[in-house]
Amino acid sequence: MKHLLDVNLLIASIVQTHSKHAQARLWLSGKGVVLCPIAELGFLRISTNAKSAIGLTMERAREVLEKFAAERQADRIPDDLRALDSHPRKSDQVTDHYLADLAAKHRLKLATFDEHLKHVSAELVAAIPQDD
Repeated sequence: MKHLLDVNLLIASIVQTHSKHAQARLWLSGKGVVLCPIAELGFLRISTNAKSAIGLTMERAREVLEKFAAERQADRIPDDLRALDSHPRKSDQVTDHYLADLAAKHRLKLATFDEHLKHVSAELVAAIPQDD
């Protein structure tokens, strides 16, 4: 089963200083990755935002996103689900729910850190067990 990455997981997978970078990379090991324009745009928007701790230039953000996609041999799907065919209940669910519906349409799982997303196609990326 291949996994469409949500924006937060995509950011954590690429940005080495992200608190969940190791968790994301470990979870992604051996998994097929799928990207879509919404997730890619979200990565570009957040990683280049002046208020973000990431602080990439647009050129650098595009470079690291392309490098990640090439290294992971990521497939790409279009955002080919009408927005009105997705039915989130609240405004803060719009993008994640759309991505989950898009994943379902393409027979994929949506890989996410969002434990509040309740959707048949969502797969929670669990925390790495800590050694005591």
